[in-house]
Amino acid sequence: MKDISVDKIAFSKVERKFQSKFEKDLYENSKTGIPGEVLDSSPIPTLTIEGGLEPYTGPWDDQAVIHFLRRLSYGVRKEDLVRFKNMSLDQAIDEMVRTSPEPEAPKNYYNNDDFTDPNVPFGSTWVNEPFSGDAASPRVVSLKKWLIQLMIEQEATIHEKMVHFWHNHLVVQLWDAYMPEASYRHFTTLRRNALGNFKTLMREMTTDTSMLVYLNGFVNSKEAPDENYARELQELFCIGKGPNANFTETDVQAAARVLTGWTIQWPDRISVWNHWAHDIEDKQFSSFYNNTVITGRAGAAGQEEVDDLMDMLFDNDETALFICRKIYSYFIYSEISEQAERDVIQPLAIILRDNNYEMMPVLKTLFKSAHFFDAEIRSAQIKSPVDFLVGFWRTTDVKIPAHWDKYQEGLVYNTMIWNMSDMGQQVGDPPNVAGYPAYYQTPIFDKSWITTDTITTRALDTDSFIFWGFWTPQENLNVDLIDFVRLFDNPKDPNDLINEAFMLCCGLTPSERVREQFKNILLSNQATDSYWLDAWVNFEADPNNVNKRNLVESRLMNMFRRLFQLAEFQLA
Repeated sequence: MKDISVDKIAFSKVERKFQSKFEKDLYENSKTGIPGEVLDSSPIPTLTIEGGLEPYTGPWDDQAVIHFLRRLSYGVRKEDLVRFKNMSLDQAIDEMVRTSPEPEAPKNYYNNDDFTDPNVPFGSTWVNEPFSGDAASPRVVSLKKWLIQLMIEQEATIHEKMVHFWHNHLVVQLWDAYMPEASYRHFTTLRRNALGNFKTLMREMTTDTSMLVYLNGFVNSKEAPDENYARELQELFCIGKGPNANFTETDVQAAARVLTGWTIQWPDRISVWNHWAHDIEDKQFSSFYNNTVITGRAGAAGQEEVDDLMDMLFDNDETALFICRKIYSYFIYSEISEQAERDVIQPLAIILRDNNYEMMPVLKTLFKSAHFFDAEIRSAQIKSPVDFLVGFWRTTDVKIPAHWDKYQEGLVYNTMIWNMSDMGQQVGDPPNVAGYPAYYQTPIFDKSWITTDTITTRALDTDSFIFWGFWTPQENLNVDLIDFVRLFDNPKDPNDLINEAFMLCCGLTPSERVREQFKNILLSNQATDSYWLDAWVNFEADPNNVNKRNLVESRLMNMFRRLFQLAEFQLA
């Protein structure tokens, strides 16, 4: 495993320069673990589910659609619920499991009175510019803000969540690599291949500039083979550590020799091939890889050995099984039961191999399966901080004020980065090469998202959006709850309003007892439903009346404050 205490930036003779305390604290925070104590450290229960990959034939109702949208994207917008409910499941799969249009590159929206990028004007992109030590820190933060903005503004597709899945699987820590231009290229590679071919993605990642730096590949030479990437390529990226993952230390050493010669050209920070640093001898692998011998080659032909290595890895059955397990744990449930292994993972692995490692057939089969829609699977995941905060933003239809400029808009994304970090998830910087512990650390898995510290942070974040505003240095940002409930089918009826709020925010219909509790808040403990109906109708008839607006808004604020602090709101 990678020693994350090693700072490889020393190799590139670069000194980190932070333009603000925010950037310095953000970097330092990225190296710490999740604060607080996990509230319940008991193992994740193993679910008993009968369904396999046969198509789901149950009702395509609000609950099913919301489950589908929450797992494949972030949050559920009312307009998407309505649109997808009017589709068939097959149509919904085709619409959701597709790539999004290529986004604009991140731009310099960080110039201010205290710092000006020496090479990039405000509003221009920095991604094609030479590395600048002075501008590296704000560019890293700019890239993180870009990632968050894409999640918030995404189309209704799985694309952004797949990018995050691959980032968690093929980890490169942005602060550790400290090459924002190369890191942007790294993420464009993830985006381009997110729903494409896994083998192609792995081939490109193997010689990716950021990956070469992050896992020491750029110092791997025939005189001193470095085994770091060769080990993670097998243990974390392709083969895994399953019961039949029997690669050997000899295999790690042989793979490292195959990869010698790939390095970084400074100061351009691009990956290059140095044939003179490549081991041209044959590389012998173990019986786990059918005693494969990769023939050593000299000169430019030495680069072809990487393709031979990929062929060997992807000819092994464990690779398809391993990546299907990772997909399952990320999108379905943390713990893989014997039934899930037999009826879901193994058949999915066959589909993946039969389709030459194209991901689309696997994803489409899984997300329209009876297993995926089983009642035990729904609301069985604890939301990650990203899912919690971005999902809240999208579901409640938070809007950037029209008078904000791009600099001010960037400040709220800065705050989101910070707050997600306080909840235990540093965007762009998983804590180590294995990714975020919630996706692999047995026995607690996603329970690690909820600690004595992070649950308080979650509540304070939703409270801030409702009451005093989500903090930025210039102007706070609020959710408009009146505009939010105006999206509902019948907001004047307190019963319908509460039912729809629970469905949209929690994916369920509240019991009568719970609905009455929330109606007491909405009615200020008055006895009759007309107390809310009259207040709403009077406000709608005179929306500029401050007193009428304050009356309905205060009741909504108190009701939604309680709803957003429910355990059910933490689940997806």
